[in-house]
Amino acid sequence: MDASVSASTRVIIVGAGPIGLELAVALRRRRIPFEIVDAGAIGQTISWWAPQTRWFSSNERIAIAGVPLVTPDQAKATREQYLAYLRGVVAQFDIPVRTYQRVVDIQRRESDGQGGPDGETRFRVITEGRGTRTALDCQNVVLACGGTDRPRRLGVPGEDLPHVDGYLREPHRYVGRRVLIVGGRNSAVEAALRLHHAGAEVSLSYRGATLPEDGIKYWLLPEIRGLCAAGRIRAYFGTRPAAIHGDHVVLEPVKGHGSVGESGAEAATQRVAVDDVLKLIGYEQDKRLFEMAGVELIEDSLRPQIDEQTMQSNAAGIYVAGTAVAGSQSSRYKIFLENCHEHVDRIVADLTGQTVRHQDARFAAEIAAQPES
Repeated sequence: MDASVSASTRVIIVGAGPIGLELAVALRRRRIPFEIVDAGAIGQTISWWAPQTRWFSSNERIAIAGVPLVTPDQAKATREQYLAYLRGVVAQFDIPVRTYQRVVDIQRRESDGQGGPDGETRFRVITEGRGTRTALDCQNVVLACGGTDRPRRLGVPGEDLPHVDGYLREPHRYVGRRVLIVGGRNSAVEAALRLHHAGAEVSLSYRGATLPEDGIKYWLLPEIRGLCAAGRIRAYFGTRPAAIHGDHVVLEPVKGHGSVGESGAEAATQRVAVDDVLKLIGYEQDKRLFEMAGVELIEDSLRPQIDEQTMQSNAAGIYVAGTAVAGSQSSRYKIFLENCHEHVDRIVADLTGQTVRHQDARFAAEIAAQPES
């Protein structure tokens, strides 16, 4: 499929999440031409959160571009309130986001003298959407594509059956159904509580001997512990799925964490009847954008190699911003929206030949672990 060149600009931002939008506003303020594209909607990652999910972070820390985030009751913003806030920022600054345009290639090429200094390294970004391909030429690319592109896999038979999902949907759909939730951190615990209160029969399988205090929002922990202790939510601690079938899941004990169910005794493999299975064990980053851009991936998390002072990667002209810098984060998240705002200042400063003062560039090593939002 051929791609026609539709624009030539200075910067292309890949990702219309909070940091991508904040960078777009900063570039607009500095009169630096840009285009911003996203494979989905504005705030795509947040849009797949379950309805009425609240942020862990305070409104002040997730606000962008100097625009206050105000909620009617001064409480932490919900998914719906934050998506409306992002739409408002886009409208206020007239940011032309190319939504539902997936980047399928990033090509390095020499300038033809149009749209930039002759001979300067340039890029051609190919996007695909609605059955057509579009080419966008630029001098710099910023990958603000996040790190939670797809749910982690269990790697067991039956994982791809239609009643198995990696996302919590509208709780109403689970009323009266037997739901097994796999996982034991924020997303799993919040799902268990919400579905229990909605009227589902909830079971929880977690590989640890008990729920981790440091991985759960503090206001959720007492309730989930109480419901599990009372047997109102059946907790299968020290287990993991071995196979998923149409009407049941086979759980096997995890070595060293063998207390299972109500008995608390070391147990053998057992069956749990289900109508739905939610595998809420975290999410991983799609590495294809980095690979096609020539960005080196390092460490166990396969995070992109970058200069922490400028956010430029080892591939000259390619920058990385937002939670994308962390690669696929494990159960202990360290990089959040709230500690990524400074990435915008660093990129703008580098593009304009300036320096920026910041508290500490060693974000990958020094940011304290917190529960995921």
